[in-house]
Amino acid sequence: MVFFVTMGLLIWLSNLYFTERFSQKTKTLATAQVALYSGRLVSELQRNSVVPLLLSRDTRLIGALNSQDFVGTSQRLISYQEEIGAKSIILLDESGRTVAASDRRELGAVMRDGPYFIDALRSNETVFTAAGIEEGPIGFFYSRKLESGKDIIGVIVVEVDLDHLFDTWSSQESTIFVTNSEGTIILSTERQFRHQTIEQALSSQPALSPVERAWRATGEWTQTVVDAYIKGKPLFRLETKVPFRGWRLNYLASFEGVRAQVNSILALELMALAILTSLGFYVLSRRAIRQSFLFKAESEQLRALNERLSLEIVERERAEKNLEVAEQSLAQSSKLAALGEMSAAVSHELNQPLAAMRTYLAGAKLLLQRNRSPEALSSFQRIDDLIERMGAITRQLKSYARKSGDELVPVDLRESVNASLAMMSPQLSQMRVEISVTLPPDPVMVMGDKVRLEQVIVNLLRNALDAMKLQETPKLDILLVAGDTVKLSVRDNGTGIENLKEMFEPFFTTKKPGDGVGLGLAISSGIAKDLGGRLLARNGRQGGAVFEFQLPRMDIAQEQAAE
Repeated sequence: MVFFVTMGLLIWLSNLYFTERFSQKTKTLATAQVALYSGRLVSELQRNSVVPLLLSRDTRLIGALNSQDFVGTSQRLISYQEEIGAKSIILLDESGRTVAASDRRELGAVMRDGPYFIDALRSNETVFTAAGIEEGPIGFFYSRKLESGKDIIGVIVVEVDLDHLFDTWSSQESTIFVTNSEGTIILSTERQFRHQTIEQALSSQPALSPVERAWRATGEWTQTVVDAYIKGKPLFRLETKVPFRGWRLNYLASFEGVRAQVNSILALELMALAILTSLGFYVLSRRAIRQSFLFKAESEQLRALNERLSLEIVERERAEKNLEVAEQSLAQSSKLAALGEMSAAVSHELNQPLAAMRTYLAGAKLLLQRNRSPEALSSFQRIDDLIERMGAITRQLKSYARKSGDELVPVDLRESVNASLAMMSPQLSQMRVEISVTLPPDPVMVMGDKVRLEQVIVNLLRNALDAMKLQETPKLDILLVAGDTVKLSVRDNGTGIENLKEMFEPFFTTKKPGDGVGLGLAISSGIAKDLGGRLLARNGRQGGAVFEFQLPRMDIAQEQAAE
């Protein structure tokens, strides 16, 4: 199928290319031909234009007009006409009567109203006149007055034989016509075009039959620009200016020669296509015979391969399940490792309330012994506040330690930030970190898992604390921005990030051996992707590192549905 489509495209492109090439060649030859026709037309006009000047000085013609003796004058004009190839030569007296002519049938005709007679009397030069432009036969005349002394005694008129010239050109396949300065056709190889404009001539062709219209449509599939149809033949038109009285020569050449040349090339291509197709079928048949012998063996091999593939698919599914369980266990282990790191600070944080509680209990005992019950109740209230504080710390640790669920629920990210800060408060207070927390006044709702969200935030806080261990005044900026995308930024004033490209790769760490295994950021990045967001890292302009946790914000419709 592809082979036939390719060959069809090749034939179509070949048709376009060779049609364009041969059309351009034909137009180039036609342009040269137009120049020759124009030159021949001007040459014919110029050759006849000098005849009236010569005959106006012929002493025999002047003498005949003076003596009114015209015996032999017509014969003289006939010899001139045959010698120069003019259509006719007429000698008129001063009244416009024909006294001699190369065509004796015109003798005695009065032409005083003829434009060539009137214009010749008014001019001292040879004048050109085109008669019959509006209707009737069209003639082209050169005329000049004859003078004896200072008296006008007659007019010599030479009719140019341009019809003979166009009759000669009409034997060719092309159509040639000449228009005057007003756009009227005055000369044409197709005589029915005369007295018309170009548009009238080309639109006056006989209506085509349905079969002819269909044939013409199929003949134009090459997208060749056809300017006109004459006698059912497609023609292109060339126009050139004739350097004579604003005339223009139009040349309509046929495309049939182009079509014949292109068809011959397409026939060779189709023949080559037929040969290649035959060879292709032969090769395919031989290959089919060989494949029929191998089909049975291949089918058995495929059956065995399918069985092995089915086993491999089962093993792969089992391995993927084990990997998923391992990933969950690894994430849980990472959280437990973080809890282990927090244990020292948490124990310190719990020892302080315990010591204070012991002191308050001893004081309350003495106050009771002295019957100062109101003051003892105040001590018991302080002990209750300390117990509530210790319970809050243990609840945060228990919540962080448990496994996360699979379902995503609406979560206010502000609460996750506050919970994470509460879990990390012992480490933050131990390092005396200056914390700047900027949260929006309204809830910032996202679809997520509270435990996993807090895991990501705790990991970011831990990394920030590790990066600021050597700083005298560690500073931590936490910024939550709520837009179409919720952005939580954690900025520290540590040493910055040396290798941003490998930051989120598993087991990549810049910590000393024993301080971390490089899984915190990798797990956090995976959690961000699972929740439809991402985790980014960059170095701050004023030093330190900036981690940005991005999540899609719940729209209003989701918030209302959640409520």
